[in-house]
Order: sequence, then C-alpha cells, then structure tokens
Amino acid sequence: MSKTADIRLPDPSRWKALAFIALAQLMVVLDATIVNIALPHAQTALGISDANKQWVITAYALAFGGLLLFGGRIADLWGRKRTFVVGLIGFALASALGGAAQNQGMLFGSRALQGVFGALLAPAALSLLAVMFTDAKERAKAFGIYGAIAGGGGAVGLILGGFLTQALNWRWTFFVNIPFAIVAAAGAYFVIREPSGSRNRSSLDIPGVVLSALGLVSLVYGFTRAESSGWSDAVTIGMFVASGVLLLAFVLTEARVKSPLLPLRVVLDRNRGGVYLSLGLAIIAMFGLFLFLTYYLQVVRGYSPIRTGFAFLPMIAGMITGSTQIGARLMTRVPARRLMGPGFLAAAIGMLLLTQLEIDSSYTALILPAQLLLGLGMGTAFMPAMSLATHGVEPRDSGVASAMVNTSQQVGGAIGTALLNTIAASAATAYATSHAALGASDPELLKLQSMVHGFTGAIWWAVGILVVASAIAVTFINAGRPSATITGASGSGDADGAEEFKVPVVAH
Repeated sequence: MSKTADIRLPDPSRWKALAFIALAQLMVVLDATIVNIALPHAQTALGISDANKQWVITAYALAFGGLLLFGGRIADLWGRKRTFVVGLIGFALASALGGAAQNQGMLFGSRALQGVFGALLAPAALSLLAVMFTDAKERAKAFGIYGAIAGGGGAVGLILGGFLTQALNWRWTFFVNIPFAIVAAAGAYFVIREPSGSRNRSSLDIPGVVLSALGLVSLVYGFTRAESSGWSDAVTIGMFVASGVLLLAFVLTEARVKSPLLPLRVVLDRNRGGVYLSLGLAIIAMFGLFLFLTYYLQVVRGYSPIRTGFAFLPMIAGMITGSTQIGARLMTRVPARRLMGPGFLAAAIGMLLLTQLEIDSSYTALILPAQLLLGLGMGTAFMPAMSLATHGVEPRDSGVASAMVNTSQQVGGAIGTALLNTIAASAATAYATSHAALGASDPELLKLQSMVHGFTGAIWWAVGILVVASAIAVTFINAGRPSATITGASGSGDADGAEEFKVPVVAH
C-alpha cells in the first residue's frame, strides 16, 4: 500500500450490514450463555458424568479454536460474505442436531459441529467490519455497537436460557439458534457488499491447517485430560509435548511456505501480538468463572435456571457500559494500553472479591459488586482490543487477523474451562479428604463446602491470570490513539510518546 491511500466513498449499506453481522454475533454469544444455564439440566437428562460435563463446552471450543485460522483463511480465499453465510447455515443445522440429541455422544458431536461452522462465521464477521468501516470514528462506533450487542447477547442468552429451560426444556436452548441464523443469513446475502480487491487467492496451506489444528487440539485436550487423570499422567504429558512439537513445526512451516495459513507478519507486530496474548489470558479467567458461578448459584444456592440468568445481569450491564460508554468513547482519544491495562486490572479486583465466596455468601454484598467490576473492566478492555487486533493488516490478511482474535479467545476459553475446572476439582477433593469427619455426620454439607472451596481456589488463579494480562497489555501495546481521518501515512507521536496509528483504507 502506498504512503497515501486511495480514499473511496463509504459503502452506503455498511450500517445495514452491521445489523446482520451483529445479529450473527448475538446468536453465537447467546448460544454460549444459553448452554451454560442449560448444562445442569442437559447433564441430568442425558446421564452425563461430572467428569464429562465440561465436554459440552470444550467440544465446541476445541473445534472452534482449532479451526479458526483455517476459517479466517477460507474467508480471505472464498470471500467474507460467502463464508459468513455458509457459517450461519451450518451453525443452524448443527444447533438442530444438538436439540435432537439422544445421548451424550450426539450432544458433544453437535457442539463440535457448531464449533466448525462457528470457525467460518466468526472471522468472516469481524473481518467484514474491518474492511467495511475504515474511518476511525465510524470504526469505533461500529465496534462499539458490535461489542454492546455481543454483551447484550449474553444477557439475552442468560435470561432466555433460563426461561426456555424452565418453561419448556433444555433442547429449546439449541433450537432457538435456527431463526437467528436464517434471518442473519438472508439479510447478509441481500445487503452485504464486500469491498473488491480484498481477497487473497493464494493456494491453501494444507500442512499449516493440519499442524495448527492438531497442535491446538492437543494443547486443550492435555488440560482436559489433567482433570480426570492428573498432571503426571503419561497421556497428559504426551499431549503437552505433542502440542509443543506440532505448534513449533507450524511456526517453522509458516516461515517457509509461499502462501502461509498464518503469515507471521500478522502476529509479530507487537501491538497485535500483545492484543492476542492478553485477550487469550483474560478469557482463560472469564470462561472458568462463568462455569463456576452457574454451578454455585444453581447447585449450592438452589437458584432456578431463570433466576440464575437474571443473577448474571450485573456483569452483562457492566460489559455493555464499559464497551459503549468507556471503551468506544475513549478509544479514539487515548492509547489502547491506557484502556486495556486498567480494564483487565479492574476485572482482576472483581475476581478477587469472589475468592471470598462461601456457601451462604450474600448476592447483594459480594457477587453483585464483583460482577459489576468484572463487566466494566472487561468491556473497557475489549473494545480497543478488538479494533487494534485488525489494525494495519493488509486487506488480504484481514480474515486471518480476525481469526487470530477469535483463536486467542476460543483457545483461551477451552484452556480456561479445562484448567480452572481441574484446579477446582483437585482443591475440592483435597478439602473433602481433610474434612472426612464432617462427611460422616453431614455428607451433603461436606459436598457443598468442598465444591465452594474448589471454586475459590481456582478463582485465585484467575485473579493472577488477569493481572498478567494487564501487565502484557501495558508492556507490549504501544500504539497511540487512532487518527480520526482516513489515511495510510504514518502518524506523528502522540503525547504519550507512542506512534499514532492510522486506519487502513481498502480501495475499490
């Protein structure tokens, strides 16, 4: 791209397109939170063991995280609009299969299929935003709306999941995805106009696809295996070793092949690399927390599914506020690290409050303020992170850059669910063993106390992970505030001494 980019007229349908892109994101986020609320009921209905329950979450995250880079590259190759529509249709079909599941294998398989099509859908959606909104102020507004609807989707999912599970049954938490997907796919087909000249028609890097998928799956399975078999188990260790070898081979392959699946220029940029790493760590902490709080409220406190959904609303409200009123408003005024670092730190403080959980903890005095801090912090940090993650990439790489954002989140989510669940289970077992005398007199009380002790032990780890994410954001990310003008030229330094980054322009 030349120093002075060609300015093109904005796509007149870009805001309509945003509505359907956001609707698809709403469906994906809604699906994730609905499944969390419905999980205890699905577990009982299909006879899923405690050791296997996390596979309802992990099967999705494994397929999603393992194939996101492939999905991003397909979006660059096929075209983002086509990939987006195919992902929506496939996601709807996989959701129908999940709703009709007759056993745990069928349910896990449907979740994996949702992950496969989600891996096509998610990077295509984010890269469409990246190439359609090039003005910095419009870009900030678009990402703010996108993020707010994603947060709102969490609220809708929690409440709708509770209502459907309680009024009908858990199967409807899968079936509800179908109308969302149909409307979003039809709207996208007729409204979205992808900018020309932004495809990457290079040949597909098959070795890269295989190595990255196997490497990421081995990594997540290693964490999952540790829960049931321990960290010293030979298979667990073997999975981690295999993952290290496969991912190293992937990096070496990408450095040599002519048309890499993941051009190393995308991740070696310190700002994008810092975003991917800090986001992944933050999601590790958040995903485990969602699972713990769902089980704490329903199993320990006896909340109904719909009451559990409403109990999560403060966190969602915090995310929407942090995203639209703090992140989106300030991301064009201050450097990204000044939002991301404090945002992750505020979330860590909220998480710290939850280490004080007990069987009879007050929702109003403890859980509500903790959720508000978590939501505000994460919403504030995510908004500049999502925009910065696709900043400065060539249009032909926008799909794979978007895929890396989702990869860091989905792999982080899979690792977070498996890792923190393993830590919680180990702590709960140790507590039960050391308090065996209580078990003899009141086994139910011991069970609940052990469960809560396991949750708080894992949440301490989540606090540390969020602090590290904050430190990485402040240390690695040095981009200044985005320019409000459309330009391809290098900017002057901002008041913070960082380089002022410019929004790239895609020419017709």
